[in-house]
Amino acid sequence: MYTASVKFPAAVMVALGVSTLLAQAPAAPSSQEQPGRPSFAEWLESVRTEAASRGIRPEILEEALANIEEPLPVVLERDHSQAESVLSIESYLSRQITARRVRTGREMVARYATTLDKVSQVYGVPARIISGIWGMESNFGRFSGVRPTVAALATLAWDPRRSSYFRAELFNALEILNRGDIDLALLKGSWAGAMGQPQFMPSSYLQFAEDFNGDGKRDIWTTPDDVFASIANYLKGHGWTEGQTWGREVTVSKEGASHIAGTVERRTGSCQAIRNMTVPLPLSEWQALGVRTTGGGALPKADVRASMVSGTTRHFLVYPNYDALLEYNCANAYALSVALLGDRIAAEAAPASPRKTAPSPRRPPAASKKQHP
Repeated sequence: MYTASVKFPAAVMVALGVSTLLAQAPAAPSSQEQPGRPSFAEWLESVRTEAASRGIRPEILEEALANIEEPLPVVLERDHSQAESVLSIESYLSRQITARRVRTGREMVARYATTLDKVSQVYGVPARIISGIWGMESNFGRFSGVRPTVAALATLAWDPRRSSYFRAELFNALEILNRGDIDLALLKGSWAGAMGQPQFMPSSYLQFAEDFNGDGKRDIWTTPDDVFASIANYLKGHGWTEGQTWGREVTVSKEGASHIAGTVERRTGSCQAIRNMTVPLPLSEWQALGVRTTGGGALPKADVRASMVSGTTRHFLVYPNYDALLEYNCANAYALSVALLGDRIAAEAAPASPRKTAPSPRRPPAASKKQHP
């Protein structure tokens, strides 16, 4: 048993301007601790020169950088004082999966059901998982940040704490403008540079954003078709397998949980969430260890391996697709919130409301597959 150390819930993080796709690179000393560094104006000129060598058009550079005269104090303040909250998985889930959020999610999913269904067919990612991330990242599109992305990234790239990471993201943001995907005035997001309703960093946008409605732009800010497809493409690109689900909540006695914690090895990985999971075992072995469904019944007789994720009192067997959720934000509390929120939204039919349709996708839909096990 363990208590998960996690950042504030994603919806709260978005409100604070914190990206859940933000890399947690080691922080160097602050700018005040490194005398002799070039001024911001000198540094920005070097950025302009390098961006031009990368093929960014002069008019794009002029528009994007001309009005940036100094680092944004609010961005530096928030980066230097990121709040964290130590919550158990149970506490985190109770704060995230509220009746109000589920109700809002059902209403929004009903509104865009046709589009979500088409996206799900094309990418092989269930609509409920897409909606779970959508809800966690931007409260179903209601808030995705108001900070000017280029200015925020320039500020963070100039500050030496994580300059290499943010400098690369700054050039990625300039490339987005260079490609004409969005106008500068609309390029806004969190203070950390995360953009749009999926809260993609610019690098994730360039790799995974999709133009699902075929209008020539990959609009993750205001076009639900593109938002849903981009989330699904990200998960697919990180290993989500069609026809499989994420996992399930299970029950196990205190004695059984203690035995599992003491005898089943943990996984190794680059983030704490993965190291807090057990190695994958066949469902038959979990059955032999006393693990049961939440109703007390036997686990499915399926040829699948699962890892156990445990909070203080709640336990989950998670399948390979769960790892794709951790790629979005490597915290078990977050990944479980996405999965369980999506399951709750899909559990009951949403109230009837007009559906907004999307143009036919540019690729033929894949055959729908049942989720197993």
